[in-house]
Amino acid sequence: MSISSSVWISDYPLVLASKSKTRRDLLEGAHLSPKIHVPVFDERAFEHALATESPSPVDRAHALACEKARLASLSYPEHYVIGADQILACETKVLHKAQSIHEAKNHLAFLSGKTHQLISAFAIARDGHVLFEDHDTADMTMRSMTTEQIERYCDYAGDAVLNNVGCYALEGLGVHLFERVEGDFFTVLGLPLERVIGFFRREGCLSL
Repeated sequence: MSISSSVWISDYPLVLASKSKTRRDLLEGAHLSPKIHVPVFDERAFEHALATESPSPVDRAHALACEKARLASLSYPEHYVIGADQILACETKVLHKAQSIHEAKNHLAFLSGKTHQLISAFAIARDGHVLFEDHDTADMTMRSMTTEQIERYCDYAGDAVLNNVGCYALEGLGVHLFERVEGDFFTVLGLPLERVIGFFRREGCLSL
C-alpha cells in the first residue's frame, strides 16, 4: 500500500503492538498503514500476576491490551500505538492459544456444542499513557462435533490451529465449526475496528 493511499494524516505513523496478521490486515484494509512493533512482554506471567486479583475476563483483556500499547509507545515517542488482546471465556474457563495440536483437539472437544464468548479489547497509548480503551464481545455457538470430525478439522487446518485463541479463524476453515455467531465480525477477528476508527476520527487523525 502506498503512503498516498493512506487516510492516516497524523504527523507520525500509526503503530500496532501486535504480531497478529489479521489485525494488521484489518488496519491496512482500512488504509491506516500501521508500523508493527511487538514489545518484549511475557503475557502469561503478566496474567499470572493479575490472577491474584481475580479479574474478570473483560478486565484481564483490558489490562493486557493496555500494557502492550503502553510498552510499545515507549519505543515510539509521539506516535499513537494500538495494543489489543482477545480472551475466550467458556463456562468458568479461560482458554489461551493451544501450544500443540493435541491441546488444540482438547480445546475443540471442550468447546463442542457450547456457546463461548470472545472478548476483544484494545487500548491506544501515546508516550507511555493510555488515552483510550474499549472492548466488544461476540457470542460464538460451536456445533457438536465427534472426535473424528475434530481430528479431520485439525488435519485440514494443520499448525494454523495454533495461531488463534479457540483454534479457529472464522474467516477461513473455522467457519465450518459454528452453528451461530452473534456479534461484530471485526470483534471476532480480534479488533473492534469501528471503535478504533471512531477514536482516531475524534482525534483528527483521518482524512475521511
